[in-house]
Amino acid sequence: MKIGNVNIDGYVCLAPMAGVADRAFRELCMEFGACYCVSEMVSSKGISYNSEKSAKLMELSEKEHPCAVQIFGNEPQTMAQAAQFALRYNPEIIDINMGCPAPKISGNGAGAALMKDPALCGEIVKEVVKAVDIPVTVKIRKGFDDDNINAVEVAMICEQNGASALTIHGRTRAQYYSGVVDLDIIKDVKSALSIPVIGNGDILNAEDAKRMYDYTKCDLVMVGRGALGNPWVFSEINAYFNGDKFIKPTFEDKMQVMKKHIESLANNKGEYVGMKEARAHIPHYFKGFSGAAKLRNDACRVSTLSDLYLLIEKAKGSVR
Repeated sequence: MKIGNVNIDGYVCLAPMAGVADRAFRELCMEFGACYCVSEMVSSKGISYNSEKSAKLMELSEKEHPCAVQIFGNEPQTMAQAAQFALRYNPEIIDINMGCPAPKISGNGAGAALMKDPALCGEIVKEVVKAVDIPVTVKIRKGFDDDNINAVEVAMICEQNGASALTIHGRTRAQYYSGVVDLDIIKDVKSALSIPVIGNGDILNAEDAKRMYDYTKCDLVMVGRGALGNPWVFSEINAYFNGDKFIKPTFEDKMQVMKKHIESLANNKGEYVGMKEARAHIPHYFKGFSGAAKLRNDACRVSTLSDLYLLIEKAKGSVR
């Protein structure tokens, strides 16, 4: 499919996940077959205040293209300025976050809270589209809560104001990640729009991806939490749709990839910060193996790469 003039050649892409989908993780997922990825969300206010931390989140490597920089906020002009600032990092796309459920985001009128004001959603899209010469996309949810399910309305307003594609997570803000994703709302949004629609939510394997494609007729599926500790999910989905055989990774495979992932994370952010953040990733690589509970507890205490290497050796001796 194409997002504006950008070719997206594949079956599955990586979702933006704050504190998780950083450069090391995006590079890894692209290596395993993700056809497109989106940065962690970047505060438009932070950019307007010259926040070095916010700007750092926009940095992209050569290994993660095509890639979008995702921005969040609730002021059209500030969002437009952040989008312009992002261009110096050479993203193919600017993505607008209208779906984050976190209280510190939606509680301040950004993220999923924007869906309570469809007119403001349209104004933000309009100003960002005017500000940049690359495609602009939007990520939304089913609605704010069960009393405000308006994804179709918001999606149509985004398209009318120049969005080149739209991603929908089939849950409300109130649900966070609980319950089951609503494929019907994704189907309804797809039916209402002429721009590409990306379906998001509960994609853990190739069967889930096929179900979403078949039922919603979406143009692309997006994997988020299903990729944690499992970048092979992209290989599995690609193999299914290409008619190839997928070979599940062994425990040794998982340890080798985890080591590579965490080393990249530490290299990008420094060992002290990188290893603190690694604690959120390591337990996922042990998932599904006997003896994993104890290893997950140990993972919460790693603070150096040497700790990681010792943990891997311990795991090899205890996991069956």
